[in-house]
Amino acid sequence: MPEKQNDEKKSTDIYQLLLEASEKQRRQKRAELLKSVGVEDLFEEGRIRVDMKTCKGVECKLCIKVCPTNALYWRAGEIGVTEELCIYCTSCVLYCMVDDCIVVERKRPNGERERFGKPLDISSLWERLNTRKRIDAVKMIL
Repeated sequence: MPEKQNDEKKSTDIYQLLLEASEKQRRQKRAELLKSVGVEDLFEEGRIRVDMKTCKGVECKLCIKVCPTNALYWRAGEIGVTEELCIYCTSCVLYCMVDDCIVVERKRPNGERERFGKPLDISSLWERLNTRKRIDAVKMIL
Protein backbone atom coordinates (compact mmCIF):
# COMPACT_ATOMS: atom_id res chain seq x y z
CA MET A 1 0.00 0.00 0.00
CA PRO A 2 2.74 2.55 0.73
CA GLU A 3 4.22 1.88 -2.72
CA LYS A 4 1.00 2.98 -4.44
CA GLN A 5 0.94 6.26 -2.52
CA ASN A 6 4.57 6.80 -3.41
CA ASP A 7 3.85 6.13 -7.11
CA GLU A 8 0.96 8.60 -7.05
CA LYS A 9 3.23 11.29 -5.65
CA LYS A 10 5.81 10.63 -8.36
CA SER A 11 3.30 10.66 -11.20
CA THR A 12 3.24 13.81 -13.26
CA ASP A 13 0.47 15.41 -15.20
CA ILE A 14 1.57 15.01 -18.82
CA TYR A 15 -1.04 17.50 -19.98
CA GLN A 16 0.38 20.16 -17.64
CA LEU A 17 3.93 19.45 -18.87
CA LEU A 18 2.83 19.82 -22.49
CA LEU A 19 0.98 23.02 -21.67
CA GLU A 20 4.05 24.48 -19.95
CA ALA A 21 6.32 23.49 -22.85
CA SER A 22 3.90 25.02 -25.35
CA GLU A 23 3.71 28.25 -23.34
CA LYS A 24 7.49 28.44 -23.09
CA GLN A 25 7.81 27.93 -26.85
CA ARG A 26 5.18 30.61 -27.50
CA ARG A 27 7.01 33.10 -25.28
CA GLN A 28 10.33 32.40 -27.02
CA LYS A 29 8.75 32.90 -30.45
CA ARG A 30 7.15 36.13 -29.25
CA ALA A 31 10.47 37.40 -27.84
CA GLU A 32 12.22 36.67 -31.15
CA LEU A 33 9.52 38.44 -33.19
CA LEU A 34 9.52 41.51 -30.95
CA LYS A 35 13.32 41.65 -30.94
CA SER A 36 13.34 41.64 -34.76
CA VAL A 37 10.94 44.60 -34.72
CA GLY A 38 13.01 46.36 -32.03
CA VAL A 39 10.26 46.57 -29.43
CA GLU A 40 10.40 45.65 -25.74
CA ASP A 41 7.62 43.57 -24.18
CA LEU A 42 6.44 45.38 -21.02
CA PHE A 43 3.49 43.21 -20.02
CA GLU A 44 3.41 39.64 -18.73
CA GLU A 45 0.31 38.71 -20.63
CA GLY A 46 -2.50 40.32 -22.52
CA ARG A 47 -5.30 39.98 -25.01
CA ILE A 48 -6.70 42.10 -27.81
CA ARG A 49 -10.16 41.77 -29.31
CA VAL A 50 -11.66 43.60 -32.30
CA ASP A 51 -15.46 43.66 -32.58
CA MET A 52 -16.06 43.51 -36.32
CA LYS A 53 -19.77 44.26 -35.87
CA THR A 54 -18.99 47.81 -34.75
CA CYS A 55 -15.66 48.29 -36.59
CA LYS A 56 -15.51 51.02 -39.23
CA GLY A 57 -12.21 49.68 -40.58
CA VAL A 58 -13.31 49.94 -44.19
CA GLU A 59 -13.61 53.69 -43.75
CA CYS A 60 -10.62 54.54 -41.55
CA LYS A 61 -8.06 51.79 -40.78
CA LEU A 62 -6.52 54.15 -38.17
CA CYS A 63 -5.70 51.31 -35.80
CA ILE A 64 -3.61 49.62 -38.49
CA LYS A 65 -1.72 52.84 -39.22
CA VAL A 66 -0.78 53.54 -35.57
CA CYS A 67 0.21 50.02 -34.51
CA PRO A 68 3.96 50.18 -33.72
CA THR A 69 4.55 46.46 -34.39
CA ASN A 70 2.16 45.97 -37.33
CA ALA A 71 0.20 43.44 -35.28
CA LEU A 72 -3.02 44.71 -36.88
CA TYR A 73 -3.60 44.20 -40.58
CA TRP A 74 -6.39 44.31 -43.17
CA ARG A 75 -7.72 40.87 -44.06
CA ALA A 76 -10.65 40.19 -46.39
CA GLY A 77 -12.82 43.07 -45.25
CA GLU A 78 -11.89 43.01 -41.57
CA ILE A 79 -9.11 43.79 -39.13
CA GLY A 80 -6.82 40.86 -38.38
CA VAL A 81 -4.56 40.54 -35.31
CA THR A 82 -1.20 38.81 -35.02
CA GLU A 83 -1.23 38.11 -31.26
CA GLU A 84 2.49 37.30 -31.14
CA LEU A 85 3.34 40.83 -32.32
CA CYS A 86 0.87 42.76 -30.16
CA ILE A 87 2.55 44.48 -27.20
CA TYR A 88 -0.79 45.70 -25.75
CA CYS A 89 0.31 49.34 -25.98
CA THR A 90 -3.30 50.51 -26.57
CA SER A 91 -2.42 52.83 -29.48
CA CYS A 92 -5.17 51.17 -31.50
CA VAL A 93 -7.75 51.87 -28.79
CA LEU A 94 -6.63 55.49 -28.49
CA TYR A 95 -7.09 56.16 -32.23
CA CYS A 96 -10.23 54.07 -32.79
CA MET A 97 -13.27 56.20 -33.59
CA VAL A 98 -15.71 53.65 -32.09
CA ASP A 99 -15.83 53.04 -28.31
CA ASP A 100 -15.36 49.41 -27.23
CA CYS A 101 -14.64 48.29 -30.79
CA ILE A 102 -11.08 47.32 -29.82
CA VAL A 103 -10.56 46.04 -26.30
CA VAL A 104 -7.08 45.49 -24.87
CA GLU A 105 -6.60 43.62 -21.61
CA ARG A 106 -3.14 43.31 -20.06
CA LYS A 107 -1.33 42.30 -16.92
CA ARG A 108 1.51 44.41 -15.53
CA PRO A 109 4.60 42.78 -13.96
CA ASN A 110 3.30 43.80 -10.51
CA GLY A 111 0.16 41.70 -11.11
CA GLU A 112 -2.16 44.65 -11.79
CA ARG A 113 -4.70 43.94 -14.55
CA GLU A 114 -5.92 46.66 -16.90
CA ARG A 115 -8.69 46.81 -19.51
CA PHE A 116 -9.07 49.51 -22.16
CA GLY A 117 -11.87 49.95 -24.67
CA LYS A 118 -12.22 53.73 -24.97
CA PRO A 119 -9.72 56.55 -25.54
CA LEU A 120 -10.92 58.06 -22.25
CA ASP A 121 -9.68 54.93 -20.42
CA ILE A 122 -6.16 55.55 -21.74
CA SER A 123 -6.27 59.25 -20.90
CA SER A 124 -7.27 58.32 -17.35
CA LEU A 125 -4.32 55.91 -17.14
CA TRP A 126 -1.90 58.61 -18.30
CA GLU A 127 -3.29 61.00 -15.71
CA ARG A 128 -2.86 58.43 -12.91
CA LEU A 129 0.70 57.62 -14.00
CA ASN A 130 1.67 61.28 -14.28
CA THR A 131 0.14 62.02 -10.88
CA ARG A 132 2.15 59.16 -9.37
CA LYS A 133 5.33 60.50 -10.97
CA ARG A 134 4.67 64.03 -9.68
CA ILE A 135 4.07 62.73 -6.16
CA ASP A 136 7.29 60.69 -6.26
CA ALA A 137 9.23 63.73 -7.50
CA VAL A 138 7.88 65.92 -4.70
CA LYS A 139 8.73 63.25 -2.11
CA MET A 140 12.30 63.14 -3.40
CA ILE A 141 12.62 66.93 -3.07
CA LEU A 142 11.24 67.02 0.48
